[in-house]
Amino acid sequence: MTLRVALVGGPMYDHLYTRLTDRDVDVLVHDDHPTLNRRVAELLTAGERIDVLATHSKYAPSQRGWLRPLDDLLDPAAIAPLAPRAVDLCRFEGSLLCAPRLVDVRVLWARTDRVPDVPDTWSELLASDVVVGFPGRESGLFGTFFELVVGAGGRLFDAAGGPTMATPEAEWAVDALCRLAARAPADLRDWHYDGVDAALLDGRVDAAAAWPGGWGAIRDSDAAAHLAPFLYPAGTARRVSYSGCHAWGIPTTCGDVDGAVALVTDLLGPEAQALDAAGGNMCAHLGALAAVEPENATDARRLEITRATIDAAMITYPPLVRFPEIEDAGWSAIRDALVGRVDARAATAAIQRVAEAVLA
Repeated sequence: MTLRVALVGGPMYDHLYTRLTDRDVDVLVHDDHPTLNRRVAELLTAGERIDVLATHSKYAPSQRGWLRPLDDLLDPAAIAPLAPRAVDLCRFEGSLLCAPRLVDVRVLWARTDRVPDVPDTWSELLASDVVVGFPGRESGLFGTFFELVVGAGGRLFDAAGGPTMATPEAEWAVDALCRLAARAPADLRDWHYDGVDAALLDGRVDAAAAWPGGWGAIRDSDAAAHLAPFLYPAGTARRVSYSGCHAWGIPTTCGDVDGAVALVTDLLGPEAQALDAAGGNMCAHLGALAAVEPENATDARRLEITRATIDAAMITYPPLVRFPEIEDAGWSAIRDALVGRVDARAATAAIQRVAEAVLA
């Protein structure tokens, strides 16, 4: 039976899909993650058959009604070589809703020919004239807000899971994003992750954060000789990087469970994971990741910084069934501030109102 799959798309992720060329698959969706989520929700709500689904640890709880728990489907031998923390992030209420493909954290890349002294903190960055790029919409914008809030000593949710979005730290974070956006290209407000990467490589910004999978494009770009990796900027309280796991799931509408299990098992295996790692991703398979040999001194430094960030600076959202609604309200309100429709206080108050209503 031809397997029907839905894939996250983009230069950071597409190199793995050569693994599918010799398989009998029908790609139903291949798009950026927000678009993938919307299309998958439409298809699954309509009862359409999807056999294997690309998802993410932060979104899997919202998809739990459509995802088959994998504990009794996947051979434990397929899970054992994967990073335990990545596997834990893919669990919700005790069930393994998805199996981790890779761990994403952001590190800072800067043009050393333009920025001889790269700021180490957000405060230093704000006080400098460095033009920094960041996503101006969707999950990337809300994630950057998350980093700034937590780095400043705040939080988005309290210990009981209640929203704490309207705080001095949150207002400072929105104001900081507005100040950084004001000296960046005007179209930053429309950038998703790929737009940030393109602006960095085209020289439209002096610095930007990138996911590990962006390494291939950085390495091959005309600007490669002038780009170097640095630790993500620290806040006044701590250094953090918004993180999570891209993962594979098997929906309840799957029409060929054995075929889906075989495909997911292959994608979690050392050969596929090594292919992901070769493209720069921090694959979940510990053996495949450990076998990665740096291509040059810049790559060695990139790997060192990324591993240190995973070990000490990862922050993740709490698992919430209705998190996508909060994220959508959050980035929309922050974007309103970026374009001058509201101020920071109004933006954070709007996020708090929606989050309270969603989680009530």
